Amino acid sequence: MSSRSRTTIALMLLAGDVGGTKTLMGLFSPARPRPAVVRTASFRTLDFPDLTSLSLEFLRQMDVSAPDLTGACFGVAGPVKDGRATLTNVPWSVDAEAMRGPLRVKRTDLLNDLEALAWGVPLAEPSEIDLLSRGTRDPNGGAALIAAGTGLGVALLPKVNGRFVPVPSEGGHADFAARTEKEDQLRRALTAAFGRAEIEQVLSGPGLLNIHRFVHPHTCADVDQAKDPSEVPALISKAALEGRCEHCRASLEMFVSAYGACAGNLALTALATGGLFVGGGIAPKILPALHWPVFLESFFAKAPLDAVVRRIPVSVILNPLAGLIGAATFAMVISDDLAI
Repeated sequence: MSSRSRTTIALMLLAGDVGGTKTLMGLFSPARPRPAVVRTASFRTLDFPDLTSLSLEFLRQMDVSAPDLTGACFGVAGPVKDGRATLTNVPWSVDAEAMRGPLRVKRTDLLNDLEALAWGVPLAEPSEIDLLSRGTRDPNGGAALIAAGTGLGVALLPKVNGRFVPVPSEGGHADFAARTEKEDQLRRALTAAFGRAEIEQVLSGPGLLNIHRFVHPHTCADVDQAKDPSEVPALISKAALEGRCEHCRASLEMFVSAYGACAGNLALTALATGGLFVGGGIAPKILPALHWPVFLESFFAKAPLDAVVRRIPVSVILNPLAGLIGAATFAMVISDDLAI
């Protein structure tokens, strides 16, 4: 990038959304209530040995120097303690304080990726949300967030003093609770293969592949195109949504049913009367399937508390930059000690 095209905004925030497959990086200018996007870029996560080198490459491409940055925040898949994390689906260990020197930034923060996404939930525009169930939103109620992608993430948003306060969780690694004979077949297969059956092994890209392998094994022209197992979930979804393969449809329908049930469990656990939000990379790609009756049927099937969950609004987050926006929002709030 030439000096003539160099990013020239004086004060910027660096944000990152680190996923098992890809990492989004962004520069934001502080703005209230939502930071404004300046530049973004996407990288293959495993093309880099660590988050520091990926971040430095992004800054090099953007031609941004250290004095331009007022803060940095990264959402990573895995539990964060004392500014450190060992990522769940990526062979990286990240230390926020150790990154501060190489990035030459005053403050660097590390959040669980769903906690970072949760910071952006209250700031979503209506056009960035798809409503699955209108419900009756409680203005004083808390919310919850579930997001399937390469893995499965969960976050809580209790309402404290009139605002949402994101709380991280590792609920995606809780035990998978089978509700049907086919789900019990899947549970037994997962236990045999992995030692225990956890929700992430069902609700994720690899989870859809597990359903395909263990419950609805089949071959079709679409799935046969895959050169790598990682391509299979997207091919199953495509064939199912386009009505070309009844077995792919059965796999995706089982996935969507389990997604609805798990989202309903989370809504009850958090008593999310302020809303249940579905995020992550998979939901926007299979949005028509989330509108199939089976998602909300599973979400609502919580007798004797089905009347409670029916009042909970259910929404899908469509903006692929939502995690970045949340991380930038946290960096902005921390940098000037404000709260959204």
